[in-house]
Amino acid sequence: MSVEARVAELGLQLPEMPAALGLYRPVLVVGDLAYLSGHGPLQPDGTFVKGKAGADLDVAAAKEAARLTALASLASLRVALGSLDRVGRLVKTMGLVNSAADFVDHPAVINGFSEVMRDVLGEEAGIGARSAFGVAALPAGWAVEIESVFQLAG
Repeated sequence: MSVEARVAELGLQLPEMPAALGLYRPVLVVGDLAYLSGHGPLQPDGTFVKGKAGADLDVAAAKEAARLTALASLASLRVALGSLDRVGRLVKTMGLVNSAADFVDHPAVINGFSEVMRDVLGEEAGIGARSAFGVAALPAGWAVEIESVFQLAG
């Protein structure tokens, strides 16, 4: 099944991407790799989920923010590549969680992103290498920011 067909089958709605917050490219293709700049938890109304995990957000709410970030990342890939069918596999994910000093469930939060990628790309192609970090602050107060690298389909 194609990636675009899988997105449709899962009923995923990809957001319209807003303008970049700085001087960078949301997606840069070099050879057979697509590097995604940090994406945030974009909601359907065009706003972002903000707050700190462990203070303003519980694990479930922060995980949902990571899921929204996965949808934003897929939307950027679709714009940059013309079709998600050009995506071969997820290579690497770096997840940053805006978190309270005593919050320790960063991996559980970033699972929101990882589960979407697994569901869309499949068990083999949708699970890559990953890191999850807690940080004191993120741009615009976002709950999460996630960078990722994808290999293009051969």
